[in-house]
Amino acid sequence: MDIAMDLGSCRTRIFIDKKGKVLDEASVAAYNVNTNEIIAVGDEAYAMLGKTPDSINAVFPIENSVISESNLIEDTINILLKHVCTSKIVMPRVVAAIPGDITEVEKRAVVNAISSFGVRRVYLIENTKAAAMGSGADIMSPYGTMIADLGGGTSNIAVLSLGGISVSKCIKLGGNILDDEIVKYIKNKYSLIIGNSMAENCKKAIGCLVEPEEETTFRVKGRDAVGGLPRFVDVTASEIMNVLLPPAMEIVGAIKDVLEETPPELIGDIYTDGIIITGGLARIKGFAKLIANSTGIAVKIADNPEDCVINGCGKAISYISEVEKNAKTELHPLMAAY
Repeated sequence: MDIAMDLGSCRTRIFIDKKGKVLDEASVAAYNVNTNEIIAVGDEAYAMLGKTPDSINAVFPIENSVISESNLIEDTINILLKHVCTSKIVMPRVVAAIPGDITEVEKRAVVNAISSFGVRRVYLIENTKAAAMGSGADIMSPYGTMIADLGGGTSNIAVLSLGGISVSKCIKLGGNILDDEIVKYIKNKYSLIIGNSMAENCKKAIGCLVEPEEETTFRVKGRDAVGGLPRFVDVTASEIMNVLLPPAMEIVGAIKDVLEETPPELIGDIYTDGIIITGGLARIKGFAKLIANSTGIAVKIADNPEDCVINGCGKAISYISEVEKNAKTELHPLMAAY
């Protein structure tokens, strides 16, 4: 049995060969601060965020797509894999997605975390390659494909051809930063303290990056910063648009930087086919239009953009046999094996 994993800053997804995606849970672990015993992981732990007593702490063990709590992530992966791998007799091979610019130490942390479950081998693939494959693009041909994978912790942009990366850029700016900006805005303007979960709900409900055709509102609930009592305010889509635009333009700037470094032959292909965007941020209203207006290139939102990376990792499983046969002349998207 072969497995693919997408260890995202916000969600952890698992794909089993010939079955498809079998798990999609929050990348959260809750543990007892006195004994370090894991109490809950995934969506169950996510529901505890901001609601735990002093004896329990609920955290994201992965920040900006890099493991920050190695012990926690090992236990979390073990628990989640036990949900989908009922038998320990078969030691699976695993394909895992990573950002393209992480260090060798960070790669090893990912490999060690997955290997702690007892797997045969771990193969790594860049997020952008996996996202492009999951969107349906043919990255193995001598043709330029541009992908922008806009996740929770990072935004990864790359131009791909012949199974490799021609130009790429990774910035530590994603959906989490946008949530933080909403939290700051609500506190500064309305003296209302809200949590990141409330900010995320607001972003998903009325977040946009172009002037809304019809003004909509969202009720944010929190604690009054002065009186300390519960309070709510209704914010408009136009307000949230002005909050989200500055960080969104930083992402657009990174996309333009990659375009400027792309070889002329590949630029022609990108101009013809457009830019593909994947990840949760691809669903924000007007993001595709903002990128298109800024670059002059058509932008396509992939189907089910949140699942493109895990689906691409699933497709990459088919290349494991080529790598194990040491077929050096064969093109394949996998970057390393451990």
